[in-house]
Amino acid sequence: MFLNKNNTFIHNDNGDNMYMSLIIKTSFLYFFIFLVYRIMGKKELGELSIIDFIVTILIAEIAAICIENAKRSIFTSIVPILVLVILEILFSYICLKSEKIRNFIDGKPSVVIKNGKVNFSVMTKLRYSLDDLLSQLREKGIKNIEEIDYAVLENSGNLSVFRTKDYPFPIILDGKIDYDTLKEIGKDKNWINNLLKENNIELENIFYAFYTKNKTYIIKKEDVI
Repeated sequence: MFLNKNNTFIHNDNGDNMYMSLIIKTSFLYFFIFLVYRIMGKKELGELSIIDFIVTILIAEIAAICIENAKRSIFTSIVPILVLVILEILFSYICLKSEKIRNFIDGKPSVVIKNGKVNFSVMTKLRYSLDDLLSQLREKGIKNIEEIDYAVLENSGNLSVFRTKDYPFPIILDGKIDYDTLKEIGKDKNWINNLLKENNIELENIFYAFYTKNKTYIIKKEDVI
């Protein structure tokens, strides 16, 4: 609505329609993107992998472009968002089936403190400084590195700290041996083979096995709900 030369009000349908279109678009995209993330199963930003983060940025950008351009059809945003969701689900499935691809995309947790000693070579590769380490330790109420036995930098960037020698070393995950972990605990494939014979179980039937306090714990796939 605006004033003409005679100071009388004239109704502006185009302006009202534009605002109504923005309200409808914004509301629809809000609930649509909420549904998209429920489908992808993501709960918080700290759980996002690199691919998830890229998808998040692109979805936000596509939604912003659609909202800013009042004449742009909302379907020009829905289609690319759905394509991104399909690609994300496809990559998640591939990562679930392939350990190599999963490690390439998400990386692996890294031991930055072992037996109370800082592993500077690993920290250098990760570009993780001593200040970063000390800062995260202070957040956990730890003042001295010697207070802890193991510290692991997770894929999410969070630091997991174990004060006593109860760190669970994952040696088998979904029927596959983690040879890096075996090296950490001073074991080899022959030790794994003897372990399998003692428990009368095949490697491919193991869902998860970990080593802690000189003991090995095995979870079979048939025991997982």
